[in-house]
Amino acid sequence: MTAHDVNRSRLPISLLAEQIFGHLPRADQRYWARAYLQGLLTTEGKKSVRRIAATVSASPTASQSMHQFVNASPWEWAPARAELTRWIEQQMAPRAWTLDAAVLRKRGDHSCGVHRRFVPSTGRSVNCQLGIGAFLTTETEALPVHWSLLLPGAWAKDEERRSRARIPADATHRTIEQHALDLVDALTDSTHLSAPPIVADLSHHTGVTSLIRGLTARGRDFVVTLPGRTPVIPAGRTAVRQSQATELPAAIEARRLFELKHGGRFRLDAQDAPAGWDGRLARASVTTALVRLPEVRLARQSHHHVYRMFAVHPYAGRRTTRMWLTNMVNRRTEELTALTKLQRRAGLTVQTLENDFGLLDFEGRSYPGWHHHMTLVSAACAYSRLELSDPAPVRTPVLV
Repeated sequence: MTAHDVNRSRLPISLLAEQIFGHLPRADQRYWARAYLQGLLTTEGKKSVRRIAATVSASPTASQSMHQFVNASPWEWAPARAELTRWIEQQMAPRAWTLDAAVLRKRGDHSCGVHRRFVPSTGRSVNCQLGIGAFLTTETEALPVHWSLLLPGAWAKDEERRSRARIPADATHRTIEQHALDLVDALTDSTHLSAPPIVADLSHHTGVTSLIRGLTARGRDFVVTLPGRTPVIPAGRTAVRQSQATELPAAIEARRLFELKHGGRFRLDAQDAPAGWDGRLARASVTTALVRLPEVRLARQSHHHVYRMFAVHPYAGRRTTRMWLTNMVNRRTEELTALTKLQRRAGLTVQTLENDFGLLDFEGRSYPGWHHHMTLVSAACAYSRLELSDPAPVRTPVLV
């Protein structure tokens, strides 16, 4: 993408920068926010601060000033993310809020939150930061708006590390599902629209039952992946028997429940599929059952929420069958399976952020710097996808 492409956009980058970063108190901060956005969009190759600064300015001090703005300047990122959320909602109506994790590989051990972590997709451990993102998602787009950074115990408890990385006092060690719930709360506070369902696949990273209970307590509709070993209790009349004499009284692994042919199974028909449905899945079938999670007692109250568990058994050649859990027990199965497709959009967007918007190129080490960079990257991605996909006639160039 070139500066010419940016200047042909329907909305000048300066206007978007003013809307999202207009809360910044100083003119120089607003200037460098606009410059960083333009640099993320137009710098070729690696998008380091030095390369971005060279793209947008001929000043020999531009790199230092930009590094100061991104990594050291004490500006708040939450208002910018809220404004970004509202701006995106003006351009498209999200069908879901999706949650996904981004593994940001790093060298050395000085970047805030860096740690060794096993990554199931690669089958090995890597040195990385783990970011959890919230995306506004349609059938064709998943745009990131809020981010959270996992702080492992060593980063949460080591006062010297905390001081060096400028980690605020309220940033403590939290589980991934707690980060995910924080993101849902942030989106709820940001939106001007009715909140859509939450769609999440954090099964490789999180204690999914805690996430489910947290979303249920918030009264949010959701569809989340369910690891096969998750204990569930069949709800209502049970066809699963622990022995020939008695019905199963306790929890059973989710995958085992379907292996014992509990619940209903039916074929997905192409004529009943929603718009955008993958035609190949017309040959798929779905197994579904009503379940409860093992009882949890909090504040002397028992929770007996009934959920719908379902698994899509796709077309021939697909190796894995993924299981999902939802509290939308009365929704049509076609609607629920269509929502599960939206999860893939978030993963594809993370790849786009890595390849095109410098997600992995930030060289700062501070906690605020990481959040600043992620906010600016998200804004650049949204601008590119929503404003540059069909350029308007050439406008007067906007110089940074």
